[in-house]
Amino acid sequence: MKKIGIILLLLLSNLYLTAQTRMIVMSDIGGSDPDDTESLVHLLVSLDQVKLEGFISQHAWVPYGEGAIKHINNMIDGYEAVLPNLKVHSAGYPSAEYLRSIVKKGQSEAAMHGVGTGKDSEGSEWIIKTIDRDDPRPVWISAWSGLSTLAQALWKVSHTRTKDQIDAFVKKIRVYDVLGQDDAGAWIVKNYPNIIYIRNTEIYGWPPSDKWTKDNVQNVGPLGSLYPNRIWATEGDSPSFMYCLNNGLNVPEHPEYGGWGGRFATTRIASIRGMDWVKKNGLDETQYDPYYMIPSAPEGVNAITRWKNDIYNDFAVRMQWTVCSSFKDANHHPVVVLGEKNEKRILEMEVKAGKKVFLNAMKSYDPDNDKLTYIWDYYKEPSTYNGDIELNTSGHNVCSVIVPKNAANHTIHIILRVVDSGVPSLTSYKRIILNVLP
Repeated sequence: MKKIGIILLLLLSNLYLTAQTRMIVMSDIGGSDPDDTESLVHLLVSLDQVKLEGFISQHAWVPYGEGAIKHINNMIDGYEAVLPNLKVHSAGYPSAEYLRSIVKKGQSEAAMHGVGTGKDSEGSEWIIKTIDRDDPRPVWISAWSGLSTLAQALWKVSHTRTKDQIDAFVKKIRVYDVLGQDDAGAWIVKNYPNIIYIRNTEIYGWPPSDKWTKDNVQNVGPLGSLYPNRIWATEGDSPSFMYCLNNGLNVPEHPEYGGWGGRFATTRIASIRGMDWVKKNGLDETQYDPYYMIPSAPEGVNAITRWKNDIYNDFAVRMQWTVCSSFKDANHHPVVVLGEKNEKRILEMEVKAGKKVFLNAMKSYDPDNDKLTYIWDYYKEPSTYNGDIELNTSGHNVCSVIVPKNAANHTIHIILRVVDSGVPSLTSYKRIILNVLP
């Protein structure tokens, strides 16, 4: 029985690492800041890399805007217009009909004022239905706004189910909270401390310039024309979905590993406050003290900016796909093959301290026959080994490393970036984790 349990655990682990991440977006789209609309355009052209299962309109500290659902559907109309072209370049894009079916209205009242008896909404019921599906994968809540709709779902489940049922429901929830935009997040982690809950307060600094955005997004086809000009920060919410993309680098279940959405600490800390205007609008997070969330890693926004050029080029190419009906007329991502496998899941290897490890990516290829460049990096920040490591990459597509003798019982993260010569150039990743034995 114990052996069967171990096998099942391994299978589930593989599932989490290979399958698309399930995600629900909570958005205050249609408000005074157009950044959610910007993020939605970016998300729509990335939907071949993530399993979007809900897009819920709910505001943070003001009442729900009745025009928000119409606005979201208008954006989906723009997506539908370019979908035939997108499918030429990637088969994984969902239908516009499916996307319209998962757009839901959240709480009518903002913040925790909207949570309690008789306050179920279309959005809170959808969250419950989605998490209840017969799918072992967790559901990531990408919070572009407040979280009162998720709070209502948790409130209802807690008042209608047994303790074991509540625990099973809560176990499947993950939250990536951008900045903390109401008091619901503090309430959630106070009452459900086992939820994996990231509050990222280090999201600025990665977006491209206004000129880059105009040239590569806004001037590219009917979907690009829906991308609004910046008022404050460009795409302030995008790191929350970029964190979940299945790109060979990201591992959402391990916030400490780092990826396009940032890198986060291994230890939760007390009472990370939300945005200043949360308190200014009478939403008192201190009433829930102490509450514990996962904070950004020490490198802050640099954890995102280290990948920003790859993010820019990926977005630019995807926008080109929206207007290009021929596969041969656009660039596409290289395929990384390490050894004999081209899977996007991370490669974990048990190695002995003091021994040499060989990594062979010779079978990697480019669907457009572009020249490939191989960049092997020691990713020190998520590694538990803190010393220096020398990578021998004289073979370009082959790398060798002598594992330090003092690295026993530590991990070493190596990131392979395979970059093509297309325009703009695209990058694919492979994360290798060396688990060092004595």
